[in-house]
Amino acid sequence: MISKRVFLTGLMAAGIAGPAMAETAPKSLAANARPIDAAERLARISKLQGLMQAQGIAALLVESGSTLDYFTGVQWWTSERVTAAVLPAKGAAIIVTPAFEEPSVRETLQIEADVRPWNEHENPEALIVQALRDRGFASGRIAIEPDVRFFIVDALKAQGAAYELISGQGLVNACRQIKSPAELALMQVANDITLTALRQVHAAIQPGMTSHDISALMDQATVALGGAPEFSMVLLNEASAYPHGSKQKQTVREGSVILMDCGCSVHGYESDISRSWVYGTPSAKQRQVWETVKRGQEIALETARIGVPVGSIDDAVRAFYEKAGWGPGYRLPGLPHRTGHGIGMDGHESPYLVHSDLTPLAAGMCFSDEPGLYILGEFGIRLEDCWHMTEDGPKLFTPLARSIEAPI
Repeated sequence: MISKRVFLTGLMAAGIAGPAMAETAPKSLAANARPIDAAERLARISKLQGLMQAQGIAALLVESGSTLDYFTGVQWWTSERVTAAVLPAKGAAIIVTPAFEEPSVRETLQIEADVRPWNEHENPEALIVQALRDRGFASGRIAIEPDVRFFIVDALKAQGAAYELISGQGLVNACRQIKSPAELALMQVANDITLTALRQVHAAIQPGMTSHDISALMDQATVALGGAPEFSMVLLNEASAYPHGSKQKQTVREGSVILMDCGCSVHGYESDISRSWVYGTPSAKQRQVWETVKRGQEIALETARIGVPVGSIDDAVRAFYEKAGWGPGYRLPGLPHRTGHGIGMDGHESPYLVHSDLTPLAAGMCFSDEPGLYILGEFGIRLEDCWHMTEDGPKLFTPLARSIEAPI
């Protein structure tokens, strides 16, 4: 582990600790960020209901998670005890939750809803069926949100109700894929925080630091700036060739590749930024790979046009890499993962920048742009910035890295 002296020196260099911490601590960038209000959540439900009515769907069942928060504001976790929402094609939402959890669930509930608590000896799925019948839906098609667990679906079937259970993925995508101005504003703040924290940490790194030491610095800086850390992955040296890390213990030394992939949340909306650089003087190979990845990012943005399949962005980047001698396809050394992913309330959400995704690119969609290159046994380089589509083309939340010497 790094010594306390070196760790505190790093914190002070990052501007997040020291004798005059109260005076030098960075100001929160999230202080004026406005959370999503009840009116916007009701507008989302109204859109959902219009889609369900047009498709002859009686209701959407949503369990705890980001989609429950998206429509109702309820922030809850999954356990063996079911907390779920029934969003009918007409009328107010219905919330089913354990009776002893009802006061806590109501703390984040932002809309008018029919809350139906259940006690420990009761069957929550029976309450769901009864709620649908009370709304006049004794039969019909019930859409199941993708994160609803199988045991709940199975219990619904056991109720003997005359419902056809179908996937709710299309309904959820139709609502969540297109971000509103309020959502984009929160994502901008989250990205601003992450990039600012990365800049502070970049200046604080010293020889001998481990991945854990640097990650701790990143979390400290993110919290000081007003963000809730979601992940602060730090890959050093040969471990940087593993896109999601390695158990190999690595420390910073002259010539180390440092790959940081970090994100935070602001009022439920996430950032995701990666930066790679070399501690000391980059080798010619490190520089060449870094510049190739930077060009891959640029090609992704140049390919993004309204109406094109999002997978064509991945195709364009992969074609460039293959022409430069990487791959082919997903082979190493090369790009073994997709070019990017959708982002919003979840760090990864649809649509995805991968060949098989034919979703037409539309204004309001948000993505990461991260076409990394990896050489097992040597190093990997990943640069990642998030962007949203507009009628005039893609718009970055953060500027692309400038150079391997000045990555932030």
